[in-house]
Amino acid sequence: MTTRSFAPVALAAILVIAAGAPARADTPPQLTLSNETTFTHWANAAVRARVLARPSADAHQVGRLRLLTEDGLPEVYPLLSASRDARGAGWIRVRLPQRPNGVTGWVRAGVLGPFHLVHTQLVVNRRTLRLTLFDHGRRRFEAPVGMGKPSTPTPAGAFWIREKFRVRGNSLYGTRVMGTADYSDTLTDWPGGGVIGIHGTNEPGLIPGRPSHGCMRMRNRDVERLYDLTPIGTPLRIR
Repeated sequence: MTTRSFAPVALAAILVIAAGAPARADTPPQLTLSNETTFTHWANAAVRARVLARPSADAHQVGRLRLLTEDGLPEVYPLLSASRDARGAGWIRVRLPQRPNGVTGWVRAGVLGPFHLVHTQLVVNRRTLRLTLFDHGRRRFEAPVGMGKPSTPTPAGAFWIREKFRVRGNSLYGTRVMGTADYSDTLTDWPGGGVIGIHGTNEPGLIPGRPSHGCMRMRNRDVERLYDLTPIGTPLRIR
């Protein structure tokens, strides 16, 4: 699977459209950049910029962009909407990979790199212990998973795939790892910050089940297939 990349000229066109979008008098006009089911735009950070609560330089700070993930790979930010403030400056609303889960905020458009577009979505059902990949809204792949045990549950919410890498040897993490933007509610002192991942296993007999510290385990043959089908930036909904 590949993603489409958009040059800065495309960003300028998006912001022109946003500027002309209808809005209430007390609300800046906004253009949807992602529905997080059939289309999602994402970008890397170009600078370590502040993230604000509103599309205004006067708003309070809710976070800061970072260039790299905990594993040293380029950080990924889903782009939710675009807007312009009263002075004509372009703003983008992004999801933030940080605690607490679920934080969103606004950044100046110029602090982001090129836009990328994906049409995939991952959905994980904690009750049925099933993971499903959708492509353009159609089911593409499904497999059983191992989830967090009751003492270290896998948090529910809206997340995304931030990084992917292969693993060698007979590893606890199997043959493939995909890092998500889901952070454990219980393992706050865990090495790497308690990031929830999707990965393989050297104990396939425990799947499906609830054997983990919060990560989603898959049989190696399943995670290898999922790895090939799932691009960076894919939204992840854990229910």
